[in-house]
Amino acid sequence: MLKETEKLLKAAGDRTRLRILKMLEHGPLCVCQIVATLKLSQSTVSKHLSILCASGLAEDESRGKWTFYRLAKPRAGEARRLLSVVRCCAGEDPVVARDLSRVMGEKVRSLSRCCPPRRGIRKGGQ
Repeated sequence: MLKETEKLLKAAGDRTRLRILKMLEHGPLCVCQIVATLKLSQSTVSKHLSILCASGLAEDESRGKWTFYRLAKPRAGEARRLLSVVRCCAGEDPVVARDLSRVMGEKVRSLSRCCPPRRGIRKGGQ
């Protein structure tokens, strides 16, 4: 029990991950939308998302060639309480407000423009 609480607090105790959680409050986002909003590398954002998913605070879902992330519907009471704290906090932070403004613009963009297919990779990995 204590180990799970520690994992949750470590996951939510990072500024970038808190920003991601605040963005996910407004619905699922593709990795490319989060990358464009935070202006961080794809690998950095993926690492943060991996930590959030491992803690049970976020979930991923594949939709064709894109992976979308959303807030988890946590079963554990600690995770539910932590997400409720995140929901009510940081709403007035200017960085979070800017993130939300950017991410809404990213949601309007076409995913094919945001995440173009990789060149040089053929079906079947050949």
